Amino acid sequence: MDFTFTAEQEQLRASLGSYLRDRHGFAARQASVAGDTGRDPALWRDLAERLGVLSLGAADAPDPFDVFVVMHELGVALVGEPFAETAVTAASLLRAASGARAKELLSGIAAGTQIVVFAGHEAGMRLAGAPRATTATRDGDDWRLNGAKAAIVAAPWATMLLVSASTPAGPSLFAVAPDAAGLSIHAYRTIDGRRAADLRLDGVRVPSDTLLGNEGGALPAIEAAADATIAAACAEALGVMRRILDDTIAYTRERRQFGQPIGDFQAVQHRMVDMFMKIEMATSATYRATMMLDAPAAERARAVSGAKVLVGDACRFVGQNGVQLHGGMGMTEELAVGHYFKRATVIEGMLGTSDDHLARAMALAG
Repeated sequence: MDFTFTAEQEQLRASLGSYLRDRHGFAARQASVAGDTGRDPALWRDLAERLGVLSLGAADAPDPFDVFVVMHELGVALVGEPFAETAVTAASLLRAASGARAKELLSGIAAGTQIVVFAGHEAGMRLAGAPRATTATRDGDDWRLNGAKAAIVAAPWATMLLVSASTPAGPSLFAVAPDAAGLSIHAYRTIDGRRAADLRLDGVRVPSDTLLGNEGGALPAIEAAADATIAAACAEALGVMRRILDDTIAYTRERRQFGQPIGDFQAVQHRMVDMFMKIEMATSATYRATMMLDAPAAERARAVSGAKVLVGDACRFVGQNGVQLHGGMGMTEELAVGHYFKRATVIEGMLGTSDDHLARAMALAG
């Protein structure tokens, strides 16, 4: 199986990586997440205008490995901008919905003027699926939305929310403005420095043309978008873990004990080899999941869940060992490794834990 990137993808990796090293070092990242908004609008504009990577979301059929390359580099630089939420999840839903409103939002994503966020997760929901506590009912020519959404990452930054709701015909998707009457947004900071929110919809009235796609037909698109997002998150995790390993190797070469660098001790070397092997296994699984995103739903789901299990295990192992090998320094706010560990921990649990995806994979295999 050939995992060689194309010349264009290597160029994309090089240009994005170089830009982020120059523009988004650890100090700049810390300054952006510590601000009032928790993000860097100038960086978002550059992702759209200077680097053009947000246009991947507007493509009719984006190459999944282009997304892999971008997410990997964003992971290496610990970028907190909502690329996955907007250019992967929301864009996938909008492409499936089609229609004038969806095309308008996709154009806004590519231009960097729209941050579109899917509001699908509800309390008690383990994996992406049909809405349980959010409903939409007809009110004349309009719709009335009632219910709640929980832990919607990037919702405080959104210019448009894609809200899943149950209608008489089944799961449906609506475009809802964040300032819509009856919508309350409780925002908070996550452990990895990003922003999320709980949403409450109390009789939110939206016009009929905010229904995206066919009424009752949103579930296949939601599941496909979730799998694409998981594959993208796995690619990001690979970048995060490689940075943890690189920083750990560098630290063990500098930290001295008993008159020599601790990296010379065989036990420490073995630990770092184990970290490397975990990353390599996770990489192979992520490649396969990325390749299977266009496969039939069951095959796609098995590959994605398999990758999520291996990546989740690797995130925990690499993160914990990276922090431990840094000693007390690994727990400080000033050192990058602890922040990368927090992001790895979030990725491990997002859109289902390793246990959730192991159960899903086994159910699909049976």
